[in-house]
Amino acid sequence: MISYSNQLEIRHLNYFLTLAETLHYGQAAERLLISQSALSQQIQRLETILKCPLFKRHNRKVELNPAGTLFKTEAEIIVGQMQTSMERWSATMDGHTGMIKIGFVGSAIQEFLPEKIKELNLAYPKIQFVLQEGSNQVLMELLERNQLDVGLMRSNEVPDTMSFKSVATENLCVVLPKDHSVGMKNFKSLKQLSNESFILFPNQQSQSYYHQIISLCASHGFTPKITHQSIHGPAIFKLVESGLGISIVPKSLTLSTKYKVDFIELNDEPFKTELFAVWNEASTNHALEVFLRLLGE
Repeated sequence: MISYSNQLEIRHLNYFLTLAETLHYGQAAERLLISQSALSQQIQRLETILKCPLFKRHNRKVELNPAGTLFKTEAEIIVGQMQTSMERWSATMDGHTGMIKIGFVGSAIQEFLPEKIKELNLAYPKIQFVLQEGSNQVLMELLERNQLDVGLMRSNEVPDTMSFKSVATENLCVVLPKDHSVGMKNFKSLKQLSNESFILFPNQQSQSYYHQIISLCASHGFTPKITHQSIHGPAIFKLVESGLGISIVPKSLTLSTKYKVDFIELNDEPFKTELFAVWNEASTNHALEVFLRLLGE
């Protein structure tokens, strides 16, 4: 096995990741506040250390080759772990006993997460927490890069390196414009809405949740006609308010909205939505252990 520990520097990884993101020497150099020639020299130095080219060159533009794509994943993990470690060290120096970085989907912040953060703060006031919102896909990418300790997601489809547990279950709700002909008084079945246009969370961003909605509609004998997609609750509500379609969302997402929409809770449906806590099973973060215990209470 070749050892790179005495040759690789964190700046090499930062330079590489910036170029891998921009795919342009000029833009990357400008972001890094160095000259293009200096950046080129450092990338060449990195490739010399690795004994492998990482980019395909096209004048000033570049693209990752297969080796570069693989290295990008590893570099993100290393940089993410270093950043997290330094943040924890800084928090400890400031008098905190630990730090936990929590990612969450939008619906989790309406009711579930604030209560758990309040419990954490009361029981362990010296544990610092950092919150970041994102889709299921984004949260999983951050977890894999060690840039989050735990993600509160609506999916349990995770890699073998991750652990998960269900922390909340709730009903789904139909979202309708205020002037819609179907309302609480005359709603009998989702079949009544089979000809409507639907506004849903994107499949690629939340596959488990997306397919759950598709299965729910299928159980009533139809496939929803999806005309718009969004990962943001406010955007969905605004589109529904504007008469561009209807939607189906977790109940928690309906608790705070100023939009002119109505909600019909699907109490009798067997289809529910679950919120899962997902974390790296190899984590040694004591603050994460504390938070997971709170989630289980």
